Amino acid sequence: MRASLPYRRVLAVCSNAGMASKGRPYRTLRIGGFEVLVGRGDEDNLTFGVAAPRDLWLHVGGGTPGSHVVVRNPDGVEIPRDVLEGAAAAAAWYSKARAAAKVDVHYCRVADVSKPRGAPTGMVELSKWKSIKVKPDAGKDEA
Repeated sequence: MRASLPYRRVLAVCSNAGMASKGRPYRTLRIGGFEVLVGRGDEDNLTFGVAAPRDLWLHVGGGTPGSHVVVRNPDGVEIPRDVLEGAAAAAAWYSKARAAAKVDVHYCRVADVSKPRGAPTGMVELSKWKSIKVKPDAGKDEA
């Protein structure tokens, strides 16, 4: 983050080129009844092609490379805390910060995620976000 900007923003970089992709470009988890999608590669399709504006988007903070994670929210309800923590733990697990004890994960609505002009694949900009600290975890309930 740069303090000289007139508003707060953060850049997130997705870099999971080493992860094998079989079929869909994302993994599907089920946490607390919500569908959680975890990107498999450094493509923007999950964030800008699959996710809806009211879905929740997560990514490990601090510019650390990792997967984009989306919690599907078709009804636009508030995401329960345990679902948020589970999705954040998955975002931390599928990142270069996997070995850390606690990881800072940024989250926001997909509508608050944009792609800077000319930015490489996987890099996005957040207009507003919140953070949560979690222990990395792959998630238990794969769909």
